[in-house]
Amino acid sequence: MNHQASTVTTPSAAPKGFLVSFSDLLWRKPSVLLAILLGPPVLWLGVVYLGSLFALLIQSFFSIDEFTGLIQYEFTLKTYGELFSAANLDIIVRTVSMAAFVTVGAAIIAFPVAYFAARYAHGKWKALFYLGVMLPLWSSYLVKVYAWKLILAKEGILNWLLTQLHLDALLNAYLSIPIIGGNSLSVSYTGTFLVFLYVWLPFMILPLQASLERVPSSMLEASSDLGAKPLQTFRHVLLPLALPGMVAGSIFTFSLTLGDYIIPQIIGSSRLFIGQAVYSHQGTAGNIPLAAAFSVVPIVIMGFYLMGAKRMGAFNAL
Repeated sequence: MNHQASTVTTPSAAPKGFLVSFSDLLWRKPSVLLAILLGPPVLWLGVVYLGSLFALLIQSFFSIDEFTGLIQYEFTLKTYGELFSAANLDIIVRTVSMAAFVTVGAAIIAFPVAYFAARYAHGKWKALFYLGVMLPLWSSYLVKVYAWKLILAKEGILNWLLTQLHLDALLNAYLSIPIIGGNSLSVSYTGTFLVFLYVWLPFMILPLQASLERVPSSMLEASSDLGAKPLQTFRHVLLPLALPGMVAGSIFTFSLTLGDYIIPQIIGSSRLFIGQAVYSHQGTAGNIPLAAAFSVVPIVIMGFYLMGAKRMGAFNAL
């Protein structure tokens, strides 16, 4: 009896469409998906931001002809040498000093606020805290600055309040102090400091509050149980653990103060800050190479600042 061998035929697999093949590729290689998602914004950042910085850096190696006022497109370090003149060096020192004072002042004020929010505020009170901190950021930057100018002016509400409290003589004595004083708070470095402090304070509070929330309560209780006084607990336990958040906040307050030119132009004396010098040399004087050299100064300073902040673990608190 002949048995005919039966053959089993399998239908050939249907060719995959492009979308199916592409989906399989993304599933097998997640790095391709990551490259597709990050490629356009990184390319935009490289062309627009890094490209503009590179063009700025190139401009800083040119110089201005003292007779014609035209840019000489020849490589030179003459423009950077001008930064070390007495007038320009004074601008740099003044700006860095103000940024440092604002950063320290913001840390001192922000710490108790952030500590209260991290330890004692819960539920609706924490929501109210975030609303109170974020609310000033939602209003117009210029409106806030001009409002402070009216508050600090000689005819402003602060001067009126001090007069009603018979403290105007104390204010006048303070304004008579060289460097930090002036005709009124609105035209003094003290006024500039107060406005900088108000505007950038939220950028210090939020990272510090996030850092303090990561500190276990058990560590503070253990320190107390071991006989440490509150000041010792703060110095040896709480402050070291909260320091990364404080440094993270200082990145914002220091860098934003370093590059701002609007606040010193509206409130304060006629002495320039770095941002004003860049604006003046590029717009009024037409000295673009010197303006570019001034712009490089905050970049270099923040480069070293960020390296130090990274070593202190500040990026983990952002």
